[in-house]
Amino acid sequence: MQTTKATRTQVAIVGAGPAGLFLSHLLHRQGIESVILEHRTREEIEGTIRAGVLEQWVVDLMNGMGLGGRMMREGHFHSGITLRFDRRSHHIDMAELTGGKRVTVYAQHEVIRDLVSARLEDGGSILFGVSDVQFHDLDGKAPRVSFRRGPDAPPEELRCDFVAGCDGFHGPARQAIPAAARAEYQIVYPFGWLGILTAAPPSHPELIYANHERGFALLSTRSPEVQRLYLQVDPRDDIANWPDDRIWSELHRRLEEDAGWSLTEGAIFQKGIIAMRSFVCETMQHGRLFLAGDAAHIVPPTGAKGLNLAVADVLVLSRAIDAYYKSGGMEGLEGYSATCLRRIWKAERFSWYMTTMLHRNEQDSPFEQRVHLAELDYLVHSRAAMTALAENYVGLPME
Repeated sequence: MQTTKATRTQVAIVGAGPAGLFLSHLLHRQGIESVILEHRTREEIEGTIRAGVLEQWVVDLMNGMGLGGRMMREGHFHSGITLRFDRRSHHIDMAELTGGKRVTVYAQHEVIRDLVSARLEDGGSILFGVSDVQFHDLDGKAPRVSFRRGPDAPPEELRCDFVAGCDGFHGPARQAIPAAARAEYQIVYPFGWLGILTAAPPSHPELIYANHERGFALLSTRSPEVQRLYLQVDPRDDIANWPDDRIWSELHRRLEEDAGWSLTEGAIFQKGIIAMRSFVCETMQHGRLFLAGDAAHIVPPTGAKGLNLAVADVLVLSRAIDAYYKSGGMEGLEGYSATCLRRIWKAERFSWYMTTMLHRNEQDSPFEQRVHLAELDYLVHSRAAMTALAENYVGLPME
């Protein structure tokens, strides 16, 4: 009989996305060992292009951990956003409304590259390309995670004190929580985003969120040479139906304004369509298993909260695990879900608010469409309303 190879660590982390990588770094700083299991290759996780808008406290955290050097050199720091509707632009000065806070536009895959590189330089253990991940004895004090280092490799086992499920919406961690022990809440939106990357200089110094009768549009940035733009489309549409000329024509129409601003075009070198949903799993823990990031919740990208929520989850979890090893106290671990969910539901509300206010939903009545425009008009003429938006956009305080 073949003996399963077993390895011991303190925390087994499943998933090398932002949640898993940040958690491993945070635990390392506290002197706590971890091993990350990731089913994709390093090239795949670093090469999957995803946008990123970092809240002020996340930027501060990365700098405090010594991980923010490239971000501070290459990121774009935005102190405000522009809302555009009825062919007019309205600037929201987030820094002025929040005591100097701002956001940093720095792509998620760039964050992952920085975290992977630093973790490996510190001697951290990340196993890429694993398969057949399964969870065992989660209700006991000695949980195990079994896996293979490839489809044909022999089974191995990671023995640990705690398991962090940071493996995304489609990963196995959430399914390891018995169905009777979890409640799942979800909205699937009837629209999606067509996103492009284009080789062009910036057309505007900050993000533009546009509500147009033909649908939502967003102008963002990636670098001085590359811009990122989005169009609201049917999520079932085929990208083949969107040649470059059609994309640019639609972007010009939805982003146009009376003041004479113009959109700078360039060669489109990446494009695709994504669906949008809001999702929350309650509970986020079962025995010694703790969910974090997309494994526990999904937000539509309109509010730019996904990566930030993942970091918030693992900051709470790392503090709770650290308290356990220092004093044996279980209070932080037992209250993990409740602590995280308070922030998660606020971010879900904000993301839903931004999404429903800025998009054109064909299922809305003419009355509801007018209400959304009235909401926008009220927002840009009320300091209180702009402050509420700005506070949420730059990031609510951590507990």
